Amino acid sequence: MGKRKTRKVILDQKGIQDALKDIARQVISRHGSRKDLVLVGIRTGGAFLAYRLCDEISKGDEEKPLMGILDINLYRDDWTRIGPNPKLGSTEIPFSVDDKTIVLVDDVLFTGRTVRAALDALIDFGRPKKIELAVLVDRGDEQRELPIKANYVAEEWHTSPGETINVYLTEEGFRDQVVVEEEGDLI
Repeated sequence: MGKRKTRKVILDQKGIQDALKDIARQVISRHGSRKDLVLVGIRTGGAFLAYRLCDEISKGDEEKPLMGILDINLYRDDWTRIGPNPKLGSTEIPFSVDDKTIVLVDDVLFTGRTVRAALDALIDFGRPKKIELAVLVDRGDEQRELPIKANYVAEEWHTSPGETINVYLTEEGFRDQVVVEEEGDLI
């Protein structure tokens, strides 16, 4: 018996673009000045989204917020399960995070463990005034393992245990889309 994968697109290119515009409006509304505002994307998908969000926030004559990228692999609580040589990316935070308002950006919020690892990593860089979370998709609280909630959410999509949500972006060689996928047996 073989396997088949079902796919349902929940955000297409325009949907992702509109979602980031909406999150940018919310961030601008909440934080008048961009003086102490910092965007930090969780590598990989969150970093690409953070760059796009930074561009949306700074459209027009708005001040561009500082931008950083965070690799959380060494902070994961499951890094020993990933394999003998986990792939490490670079962290790029070329500024002080002390007394800054940080908007941490990720693609999908699921168990909360990635965000927990990112919080641990950020604190190693200093003491931010505040840390907020922006995600493209929140899979809902039902499967959350840690008490983490996003401040900015583009789409909330409740999934069953057999489903995954994958974010495909042009920066990684794909067509922009967010897809719910489920692998099942062929009949």
